[in-house]
Amino acid sequence: MGENFEMVAKTLFGFEDLLEKELTQLGAQHIKKGVRSVSFVGDKGFMYKANLGLRTAIKILKPIKSFTVNSEQELYNKIYAMNWSEYLKPTGTLAIDATIHSDLFKHSLFIAQKAKDAIVDKFRDTTGQRPNVDLKFPDLKVNVRIDRNQCTISLDSSGDSLHKRGYKLATNIAPINEVLAAGLIMLSGWDGQSDFMDPMCGSGTMLIEAAMIACNIPPNLMRKEFAFERWEDWDVDLFEKIEESLLNKTRDFHYTITGYDKAPSAVKKAQENIKNAELDDFITVKHEDFFKTQKGGERKLHMVFNPPYGERLNIDLQEFYKNIGDTLKQNYPNTDAWFITSNLEALKFVGLRPSRKIQLFNAKLESRLVKYEIYAGSKKGKYMK
Repeated sequence: MGENFEMVAKTLFGFEDLLEKELTQLGAQHIKKGVRSVSFVGDKGFMYKANLGLRTAIKILKPIKSFTVNSEQELYNKIYAMNWSEYLKPTGTLAIDATIHSDLFKHSLFIAQKAKDAIVDKFRDTTGQRPNVDLKFPDLKVNVRIDRNQCTISLDSSGDSLHKRGYKLATNIAPINEVLAAGLIMLSGWDGQSDFMDPMCGSGTMLIEAAMIACNIPPNLMRKEFAFERWEDWDVDLFEKIEESLLNKTRDFHYTITGYDKAPSAVKKAQENIKNAELDDFITVKHEDFFKTQKGGERKLHMVFNPPYGERLNIDLQEFYKNIGDTLKQNYPNTDAWFITSNLEALKFVGLRPSRKIQLFNAKLESRLVKYEIYAGSKKGKYMK
């Protein structure tokens, strides 16, 4: 199909194993796990597939040059020396993004500016024309990464972060990032073989990601654009073939996915997003206060949710987290309940002993994903303190 090359998939802290597994299942070669990233090898078609199909990736970068760098002038000279006409027309547009982990260089914005100057000057000196900067819809998005004195120049094949799936029209207070939601559900072991619930569903992100996982629907089918669609070597026929091959792997789902929220505005937003994702056949959202509900039926229930942490919503955390524990214990037998919180103190009030705790970050907040196993019948008290 074409030449193979190295790529780097960026992810959130704690999701590296999930992303490695996803890449293995998609058919990537030479997979190597890093911190918040996994590198791999594939061809152009695989780059399209990775952008469409990876649930826990934030970006897919294509490194094109690596070198040592000890000063801003050396950075400028080495970027200037590259053959940028392979990737961009003189009349095109570009945007530069820089990440710095170095004592030699302090300011990522200054490094991005220096890289932009080198590319623009090269075009002006060789063609008499110069590309313009377009931060919203550039023809080429370049990533400059400096780690100590090692610089890697990459093309950003994704553009906007891959958590922007394209289905979310309406958001609530403190909406959960789609990549974070997908990763939490995958870490919880959800495989679509039981009923699923998010009892505090907000704008419905967790429900939509759970449905896509259950039906094996590629997460980024609804995105309006990927950055690689503006590249010089964009192959629309190949892209459509990859899209079709992923769609052929979707599967049936025979259980229920239910969301509750006590705010009518949240219920309305969730329903809009679910309809936009074309998943309203699989998901039901109800206007309910979780603390006044109970589980219907005997079947196993898999629950994943993102309760308030007290960061943006003004609530009595002690009472709130105690109510979570009481509701689970009294009204939800035969349930595996998982939730994420950055308020580690509040976990003490749940009154149940978690069977698992996983360290994660929600944005910059250090968090825990915790699991509570609520048994039916005589085992009911097993995980109580």
